[in-house]
Amino acid sequence: MKKLINAPTSVVDEAVAGFAAAHPGLVTVSHDPTFIVRVDAPRQGKVGLVSGGGSGHEPLHGGFVGYGMLDAAVPGPVFTSPTPDPVLAATKAVDGGAGVLHIVKNYTGDVLNFETAAELADAEGIEVRSVVVNDDVAVKDSLYTAGRRGVAGTVLVEKIAGAAAERGDDLEAVASIATKVVERVRTMGVALTPCTVPHSGEPSFTLRDNEIEIGIGIHGEPGRERIPLEPADAIVDRLLGAILDDMPLAAGDRTLLMVNGMGGTPQVELYIVYRRAAEILAERGVEVTRSLVGNFVTSLEMQGASVTVLHLDDQLTELWDAPVQTAALRWGR
Repeated sequence: MKKLINAPTSVVDEAVAGFAAAHPGLVTVSHDPTFIVRVDAPRQGKVGLVSGGGSGHEPLHGGFVGYGMLDAAVPGPVFTSPTPDPVLAATKAVDGGAGVLHIVKNYTGDVLNFETAAELADAEGIEVRSVVVNDDVAVKDSLYTAGRRGVAGTVLVEKIAGAAAERGDDLEAVASIATKVVERVRTMGVALTPCTVPHSGEPSFTLRDNEIEIGIGIHGEPGRERIPLEPADAIVDRLLGAILDDMPLAAGDRTLLMVNGMGGTPQVELYIVYRRAAEILAERGVEVTRSLVGNFVTSLEMQGASVTVLHLDDQLTELWDAPVQTAALRWGR
């Protein structure tokens, strides 16, 4: 195992410290318990947004803390959910009196621990709503979930709900908009190689040199099928085909098309993927009016990518375009 780390046990703490040192104008960090928070939190009268989950998916979630997105992010150990205590602490840190929305990826540990934190916050007089993201169309259930997994679509939920909170929407309205995004977003991914979790020192799964995994999860969970390596266009046909089977789009529908790298994929390959996905949508008369390409929800150094499609309308487009200033997304300010 070759990694730029000092010790497996210190990876998250040192990474969070480095993140805080690199972005002092955006965030501050608590170390006991560990969470990342906006420098101006809490903001009185504003709904607070909190998300989190296992580390190893950077820039998710800490990279999306800031104006127009999250108010706090709670990083757990690599590929392991944070416990309720730091989630509760983050919730309290961003409570400005208008309530707090938890945005939770659909993994059993995340769901249970955020639920517990919400109950504890309620006991302290903080109103909390939760929205669970389950955009992965690959499998209905997995080793980590009951129901679909939450993957790259989480970024779109956080951005659009964050814009609603930033403009002053109340808690019910922000939760409703987040739920709307969940209902209209789908993702499918592929892995070309496994990744290695620092504390294990071994690849999380094995693939032969000529194999790929279609429908992989962001922790290396099994997908739909393992097949021989194909040209990029054929792989994209499989990924987008699964999305469109699950969420049929009609000619004239407007979409946001996102191609996300898993951490070890060159940008040049991501744009090859985007090119083919955009072609397929155009052939169906579906308009791609917004786009996002890059590494946003990674799986350590895994080579691979995911394709995400969000069915837009005027409301969601306006909120997507709203200003944002975070470490990983910035525009309009």
